[in-house]
Amino acid sequence: MTEPAPRDEKAVPGSGDDDRQPTLMEQMGGVSGLFYSSVPVIVFVLLNAIFGLTAAIWGSIGSAVAITVLRVVRKEPLQPAISGFFGVAVAAFIAFRTGSAKGFFLFGIWASLLYCGVFVVSVLVRWPLAGVIWNALNGTGTGWRQDKPSRYGYDVATLAMAVIFAARFVVQRWLYDGNQTGWLAFAKIAMGYPLYAIGLLVVVWAVRRSDKRLKALAENEPEPETDAQAEARLREKYAQAPTPES
Repeated sequence: MTEPAPRDEKAVPGSGDDDRQPTLMEQMGGVSGLFYSSVPVIVFVLLNAIFGLTAAIWGSIGSAVAITVLRVVRKEPLQPAISGFFGVAVAAFIAFRTGSAKGFFLFGIWASLLYCGVFVVSVLVRWPLAGVIWNALNGTGTGWRQDKPSRYGYDVATLAMAVIFAARFVVQRWLYDGNQTGWLAFAKIAMGYPLYAIGLLVVVWAVRRSDKRLKALAENEPEPETDAQAEARLREKYAQAPTPES
């Protein structure tokens, strides 16, 4: 009697976690990213109110360094840690050069306007960034661009992200002009990951919509003819052809 074949544990749902690809949210830093991104901002505002601008600048940089080291030690994604440290460093440098606490937020304000413009332009040139980035991260290529409804969905998701960045610019610029440093810090945190989560929901809608359409189109396409099938078809054709009269 033959023994049953061993089970392939990787084929069982829920097993093979080591082969599981990280989700987009995990690649962005996960839920912990909200906390990590908020710490340098909170440290800056508190130290500025108590000890002044210089202490706030060094305190925010120090907290960013500590967070980066912590994420490295915990083997968390490096990209959010590096980009977060870079953002804090640039913000602190601008605050130092301007000699004003509100300068700490100036880089993020203008970056939001730049991102908004890039997202809008990507839609105009028919390469919506929501689709480009998502499919690049998941290695699914650019086939979605050949399907107009799929591209339309990614257009909507890209414009949703553009609106988020536009809202960040308008609100934070208004607070900046009004010298509302405390409210600037609150707006930077509140309009960061929470708004990104809303935009991500629209992106997920576009992804599922596109995947469903592309799968249906692929199932309806006829399978390519093999060499053996082509040879058999030609033989049958020639067999049915009338024999020339001698």
